[in-house]
Amino acid sequence: MSDRIFLKGLLVHAHHGLLSHESEVGQRFVIDLDMEIDLARAAASDHLANTVSYADVAEVTLSTFKARNFKLLEAAAGAVAEAVLSAFPAIAAITVTVHKPHAPIAAIFDDVGVIMTRRRAA
Repeated sequence: MSDRIFLKGLLVHAHHGLLSHESEVGQRFVIDLDMEIDLARAAASDHLANTVSYADVAEVTLSTFKARNFKLLEAAAGAVAEAVLSAFPAIAAITVTVHKPHAPIAAIFDDVGVIMTRRRAA
């Protein structure tokens, strides 16, 4: 399938990380979503009922990402992927990218993060 819905640059302040100050103070994260979905009916009908609401996807993503303090970005991305697939049966697969641009790394870098793809079980 080549149809996709994407949401890029979703900014969120959360308390994820291994270090105590990360869980206390928190920091900014950026989330990108790329969802595989059949959009043929939506394209033909022009009705929201035949697709998924971007606003609803953003709400599920943010509430899941902030629901608990994850130590690992891998766990946070996995929780988001599972929550979105669970909430939106029309989505066949999702790629979640979580950027942690202010990670406590003793180096100069532009960005660091994880990319995780999950597909609905057959």
